[in-house]
Amino acid sequence: MSNSHTKDTSVSALPILHVDLDAFFASVEVLDNPELRGKPVAVGGAGGRGVVASASYEARCRGVYSAMPSVVALRHCPDLIILPGRFSRYEEVSAHFLEILSDFTPVFEPLSLDEAFGDLSSLSRLGVDALEAATELRRRI
Repeated sequence: MSNSHTKDTSVSALPILHVDLDAFFASVEVLDNPELRGKPVAVGGAGGRGVVASASYEARCRGVYSAMPSVVALRHCPDLIILPGRFSRYEEVSAHFLEILSDFTPVFEPLSLDEAFGDLSSLSRLGVDALEAATELRRRI
């Protein structure tokens, strides 16, 4: 019988990694068009009823955020470059992201195109440090 004050480390000590590719849609657009690097970029609808789906860090620094109406975003950042979404391209990049993640662990759970949890316990059993693996994963992504 376990003491109620004893922490069960069998589950809590598992190295679980959460990966979130922030500003994913905007980052893919910049990746595909390097001329956009350093510029405020948003992906979404540009019309009167359009909404920002993703904003680059440069756009965020100017007050542009996801779910913001595009007309409001343009008031905050008049030089904002609003691009239409290319969801088949984002799916391609997401598949590549998951392929890279699978190099580190066979056990992962995608949450969305740009987010997943990965169980790194198999690495620790091999003597690989989970933090070092996470750093390498970040570099490869």
